[in-house]
Amino acid sequence: MSSTSSTSASHARSALTPYGWDEDWADAFAPHAAGGLMPGRVVRVDRGQCDVVTADGLLRADTAFVTPNDPLRVVCTGDWVAVDPEGGTPRYVRTYLPRRTAFVRSTSSKRSEGQILAANVDHAIVAVSLAAELDLARIERFLALAWESGAQPLVVLTKADLVPDPVTLAHLVQDVETAAPGVPVLSVSAEQGEGLDVLAAVVSGGTAVLLGQSGAGKSTLANALLGEDVMGVQAIRDVDGKGRHTTTTRNLLALPGGGVLIDTPGLRGVGLFDASGGVGQVFAEIEELAEGCRFHDCAHESEPGCAVLAALDSGELSVRRLESYRKLLRENQRIVAKTDARLRAEIRKEWKRRGALGKAAMEAKRGGPR
Repeated sequence: MSSTSSTSASHARSALTPYGWDEDWADAFAPHAAGGLMPGRVVRVDRGQCDVVTADGLLRADTAFVTPNDPLRVVCTGDWVAVDPEGGTPRYVRTYLPRRTAFVRSTSSKRSEGQILAANVDHAIVAVSLAAELDLARIERFLALAWESGAQPLVVLTKADLVPDPVTLAHLVQDVETAAPGVPVLSVSAEQGEGLDVLAAVVSGGTAVLLGQSGAGKSTLANALLGEDVMGVQAIRDVDGKGRHTTTTRNLLALPGGGVLIDTPGLRGVGLFDASGGVGQVFAEIEELAEGCRFHDCAHESEPGCAVLAALDSGELSVRRLESYRKLLRENQRIVAKTDARLRAEIRKEWKRRGALGKAAMEAKRGGPR
């Protein structure tokens, strides 16, 4: 490596380290560096252009070369990219480095198209407001996507100051822990500073994406972690505890205590997109029970020797958890089937099999076929 190239690489390393740059990223970028391109991380994407933080500071670049027909391959917040060197107008993002992780959701439950929300994320923070009744099924949905992304999920219960009774707060945390096996659950009050030191310590070790509905307190939480009012905050409606979208784009921000935070707009719809692995991790206890079923393809509905139904009868497993599990599996299966002809055929075959079983059961009750 020439002295000029070595100096340039050292400059990039020192300037981009706060944004997550490391030796592995540098090695992956080496072929692009040899071509004279600059490394940078996308901090925001907006209308065909993006803001990229580079060793020379923040620059605006055109994304014309990284906008394929596949929506999962468009450049997004969190990507590490190769940008034109100084001199050209406009400057273009030429490509992006292979992603380590990607948070993807379905754009609509009636379509099979996925939407990538953030890339190269280490921690997926699901913000849930304690100002409203807990929706455990929605939390499970967020966590399925988080696990599928490859990031480590964390549930943060915001506005804990609205639950002054410690016993009640402990019960709420326990309810969420039951719905989130293997996931840390942290109660936080940005207003009073409670729990923020623990959260800051968690996110200081990489890139975190902040997810949740409008009114979950994401922007307030982001400001508390940043130590300044960077993100706008709006009042929450008293009638339902919800708020309007304060954040309208996905923004990547370096945290003063280390780590990087990607704030996202409030998500109304959180459709699954090929997330069977994530669903399995959210409902790990059901998957483990299923290993004890008599039949390997047990649907856990009426089959003899079903360990899942036995756990339901004994009270070991709740009806709510099983229904949520079934719902997410069905939804995910529908999404995948739209792009997988073989799976569609298997689903139709299974429907016919279950229909035949149901018919046989009815005939048996009536005393045989008529």
